Amino acid sequence: MSQYQVSQAVWRDFLAQHADGGVIAATVTRMLPFGALVELPPGVPGLLSRPAWTAEAEAGERVEVRIASLDVENRRVSVVPV
Repeated sequence: MSQYQVSQAVWRDFLAQHADGGVIAATVTRMLPFGALVELPPGVPGLLSRPAWTAEAEAGERVEVRIASLDVENRRVSVVPV
């Protein structure tokens, strides 16, 4: 399993707690030209896209985000800044 694949159990727990969106703390794992990869709960990656977020951050920095969309089938999460 690659570092970006979410296990079934972790994904199921994440959806049970956050299916309706809401605000969650995330940790920046990597900055990219198009945004930041963040880790929501351990094992659940998310994308904070550049158009929604213009701040620079460093790996390890904590940010507050709102879940913008959940791609349940592909186990992907898009987030926006709070």
